[in-house]
Amino acid sequence: MISTPARTLNDRTRIPALGLGTWPMDDAQAEQAVSDALAMGYRLVDTATNYRNETGVGRGVARSDVPREEIVVTTKLPGRHHGYEETLSSFEESRERLGLEYVDLYLIHWPLPRVGKYVDSWKAMIKLREDGLVRSIGVSNFTPEHLERLEKETGVLPSVNQVELHPFLPQEELRAFHAEKGILTESWSPLGRGTQLLDDPAVARVAEAHGVTPGQAVLRWHTQLGAVPIPKSGDPGRQRENLDVFGFELSLAEMGAIADRPERRMGGDPETHEEF
Repeated sequence: MISTPARTLNDRTRIPALGLGTWPMDDAQAEQAVSDALAMGYRLVDTATNYRNETGVGRGVARSDVPREEIVVTTKLPGRHHGYEETLSSFEESRERLGLEYVDLYLIHWPLPRVGKYVDSWKAMIKLREDGLVRSIGVSNFTPEHLERLEKETGVLPSVNQVELHPFLPQEELRAFHAEKGILTESWSPLGRGTQLLDDPAVARVAEAHGVTPGQAVLRWHTQLGAVPIPKSGDPGRQRENLDVFGFELSLAEMGAIADRPERRMGGDPETHEEF
């Protein structure tokens, strides 16, 4: 079994330094993937209401011999449920689908600034944490402006901001803001899904120098940035490969070689993207 280091959040809880993504798995695929991943050493699992696989993720957790308190289960609030009461109700629906007494990390999936209700949802999430139903609360796809508004209106900063982050979009300014505020950066699409990143000659040279795969080199790049990547895979061999990135270290030159490419965003712009 592969063990992973952990990072301490600003609420003093701890989160593994690498996790398992589950989008776009269905329930059956998620159940098997989560069960396999936990058996080999994963302890962080990421899902969302809009992934439509919370039931499968929960079943995978239930199938595992790993003690529940060692597993960090993350899910996310969908845009259609923004608002204070709506968030409380949506969380209960997620918790029921997951079959869990509590959720370890609950995130607002997208800010939806035009809708303008993310602060109301954040206040509800603070209550969920105070009530012990959620261990840690955070956001996804938020900009510094959105984060500052949460802090100004509630006095509570997220523990995590999960954002698109990969060598085509290294998010230097956002990561610097997170570091200043004590917010952990999580990386979705960490391997640049839909690009030729893993076929890139520069990435291949770095990987070859360490006797690892291009995917492992890129995931190591994330962990050395201080980010927590959550690569998705339902294949046990690939899951093991993705997790096994803590036995080597990239030089500053290798870190630069991996990120030396034109900026390219694959997902939506947080200022305008609306996902309900």
